[in-house]
This record gives sequence, structure tokens and C-alpha cells, in this order.
Amino acid sequence: MIDEHAPSLSDRIARNLRELRAARGLSLDELATQCNVSRSMISLIERGESSPTAVVLEKLATGLGVPLASLFEAPGAAPAPVSRLADQLLWRDPASGYVRRNVSPPGFASPIQIVEVAFPAGARVSYETAARTPRVHQQVWVLEGSIAIALGDERHRLNAGDCLAMVLDRPMSYHNPTRKPARYAVVITTDTAPWR
Repeated sequence: MIDEHAPSLSDRIARNLRELRAARGLSLDELATQCNVSRSMISLIERGESSPTAVVLEKLATGLGVPLASLFEAPGAAPAPVSRLADQLLWRDPASGYVRRNVSPPGFASPIQIVEVAFPAGARVSYETAARTPRVHQQVWVLEGSIAIALGDERHRLNAGDCLAMVLDRPMSYHNPTRKPARYAVVITTDTAPWR
């Protein structure tokens, strides 16, 4: 059943961004400088007046030193070891149309995050951020279709069943060069203590 009084996803992202920025003692200007996202854009997102793209959210998460999934979590979510399919959050990138599903249980302290992505035919997403602090490891496992991944100067074409392991230390891009949608899982972990 849908709770009509539940905050929208834009409201949730806005609240999480405000709280994460405040917890780090960063002003809008300081976060803008750290993330290379304009102060006005951050302000619009924090007020729930903008639908940010995956690229902008990744820059903000990297600048805040958190995984992207932290921007989507429900405030005060009770930690639980099971994440039911019906409760897993879906988010559509307004630029590429890709749909991201946060698979991992929200609020559960773990160094691992699992995300599933439905990637439309012809879609492309390029992340400009380079090295992350703390260091982030990622594995991409293609479940259906085919995708191309560029990690710095490296190029990888992955088909269903293929898995690519990488450290997120260079700009990267995802591209679906085919006429069919693709679906892949991303497993993310850090070298440090569990995320929250």
C-alpha cells in the first residue's frame, strides 16, 4: 500500500543531502567547490526543486564521502538484514532514463552495497569524478544484454554473464551500444568501516 503522506523521492534526496552536508560542517559554497556542482544547483536540490541527474548525484556523494545509495535512504530506516523486492527503491535518471534499484537492506551497517540497473538501448552515463575517499571498489555483473564501460583509458565490452572488477579512481562511463535494453548488478564496497 502506498503511503500518500510519505515524502517524495525528491524530498528524501533533499533531506539526506542537507543532513549529510550539515554533519560534515560544509556550507553550500564549500560543498559546491568540493563537488564541482554549482551552489545554486545544490540549493535547488536541497529544497526539492530540482530532479538531479545521476552524474550530479554521484558528484555530490563523492564530495560528501558517501555511497550514492546514501542519498536515497529513508531517514531513520530501521536496520534489518532483509530487503524485500516490494520495498526496494527505484529511481529513474532524468538524463539517460536508466532505472536504479537499491537492492541492499537500507540502514543495515555493511561495507557492501548492491544495486541493480535497467539500462535503456543507446543510453550513456559518464561520471567525471576520479579517486574517491575512502577508496571504492566496484564489480559490474551483466545479467541481460550488453554494455560498454570506459574506465579512464581502459575499454571493456561486457555481455550477459560477464563481470568486471574495478577501483573507482578514474572518470568512467557506461554505454549501451545496442538496440536492446541491458540489465546489470553493481556490487560496491570500500576499504574502510561500514557505511551508514
